[in-house]
Amino acid sequence: MSKKNQDKLLIFALGGVGEIGKNMYCVQYANDIVVIDSGLKFPEEDMLGIDIVIPDIGYLTENRDKVRGILLTHGHEDHIGGLPYVLKHLNVPVYGTKLTLGLVEAKLKEAGLLGETKRILINADSEIQMGTIRATFFKTNHSIPDSVGICLETPEGNVVHTGDFKFDHTPVNEQYADLQRMAAIGAKGVLALLSDSTNAERSGFTPSERTVGIELEEMFRKAKQRVVIATFASNIHRVQQIIDACEATRRKMTVIGRSMVNVVSIASELGYLHIPDGLLIEPEEVNKLAADRVCILSTGSQGEPMSALTRMARSSHRKVDILPGDTVIIAATPIPGNERHIGRTVDELFRIGAHVIYGPGSVTGVHVSGHGSQEELKLMLNLMRPKYFIPIHGEHRMQRIHGNLAESVGIDKENIFIIDIGDTVEVQNGVARKGSKVQSGNILIDGLGVGDVGNIVLRDRKLLSQDGILVVVVTLSKQDGTILSGPDIISRGFVYVRESEGLLDEANRIVTNTLNKLMNDKVNEWASLKTNVKDALGRFLYEQTRRRPMILPIIMEV
Repeated sequence: MSKKNQDKLLIFALGGVGEIGKNMYCVQYANDIVVIDSGLKFPEEDMLGIDIVIPDIGYLTENRDKVRGILLTHGHEDHIGGLPYVLKHLNVPVYGTKLTLGLVEAKLKEAGLLGETKRILINADSEIQMGTIRATFFKTNHSIPDSVGICLETPEGNVVHTGDFKFDHTPVNEQYADLQRMAAIGAKGVLALLSDSTNAERSGFTPSERTVGIELEEMFRKAKQRVVIATFASNIHRVQQIIDACEATRRKMTVIGRSMVNVVSIASELGYLHIPDGLLIEPEEVNKLAADRVCILSTGSQGEPMSALTRMARSSHRKVDILPGDTVIIAATPIPGNERHIGRTVDELFRIGAHVIYGPGSVTGVHVSGHGSQEELKLMLNLMRPKYFIPIHGEHRMQRIHGNLAESVGIDKENIFIIDIGDTVEVQNGVARKGSKVQSGNILIDGLGVGDVGNIVLRDRKLLSQDGILVVVVTLSKQDGTILSGPDIISRGFVYVRESEGLLDEANRIVTNTLNKLMNDKVNEWASLKTNVKDALGRFLYEQTRRRPMILPIIMEV
């Protein structure tokens, strides 16, 4: 039997869910694994206290000798943000374009990994041999420069990963998507296409980023005082158009917000932002200039509580205040789930007396998506003409709709695979099927802790946030088991002690009776004592209050 007949091609995702979609894909043939992107996602509302979420790379660490490297499609946080955590456990080469590596290097430097991580610069013409897999690339359009799609040539056939993409025929930076190369890849034959599904629900085409620049300049001209504009820090095309609008309307620009300052610095150093001499000023200089000659570029387009825009709206920013009559532009569409935060920030801005331009980009004209809509997704399918199709990114419904679009352009329904985290598509001798699962999922990051917070801890945090905690402290005699002191009951977040003395006195009596009964029955194991106290007290409190606080018995012996 030949080696090809023995070996299988596996395609799978290792982590990430929600609006940013799955953010780490792997392609494996025999003893070679190629990883595409290594992103993070921000926590959902029920992930109390969690800072970020990264993929579970247990499968990769178990097979570290097979991992040939990590290929990056572009420099957005949901595609590179997990690298500092992943590379601590998996020291493999990282391949990226010039801007992407520039953004990665800033993260690695902060994490102390820059010196020990091998970084390899690629461009759309690069060819990388990674064991039995050969990687080539093609230019795409997205809301950040230097975005590429990836073609992995394997013994089973070619696997194409589009990365995040749209087809912008008038790009701001004049970096055009390479349709000819995409068509050439399709002409050679594509075994499997993994394609961005983020805008699969939107009909038609996504407008060009260039349309935003026209709207911005008009708004800058109409603004009678300062312009404060918030957008995604990594949307470098948008930042360039803000710079161009400042130049056209003779405004100086200052940049506030840590991530915005970092990205603007890196992008300008690498030549991806062109800032005229004298246009940038320090935040301290804002109040020295006439109000109609100032633009403030800020983070906070999603209403993040600690972002620069939110702090300015609350008049708590150390250097800049928003004044009545200022024009505030939120140049981003709300990510699902962030509407409430944005609403609060907008309310505060209205209270100040600012003129606020906000809402979906289709209404304001100051935001367009970086992802292709339905007609662009069909175009990609028709350029590639894959045998098998795997919709990626976006929510499950978006992937389903993308699958329907693939059917509409002639892809057989049985050749379309909707995969969840850990699912594999297994290809052998040109035939694909759903394979067995691999270890996968999400790792929660809380402060410096990586993976030490799980579902049980989150459940406890949710319980504490909803019903509070009661601590019951009792001291027992080691000789005869009698109660020497207590029970003392401490309430935090459950009831106000001064107004609930009767309830807590009765709770005290129940704990005392429960412990005395257990002692009389010769039950003296601490685990049994604590369990019985929690059960008896929990039943009583639920009957009286219809709440279930966390009960924490502390029993000491002297």
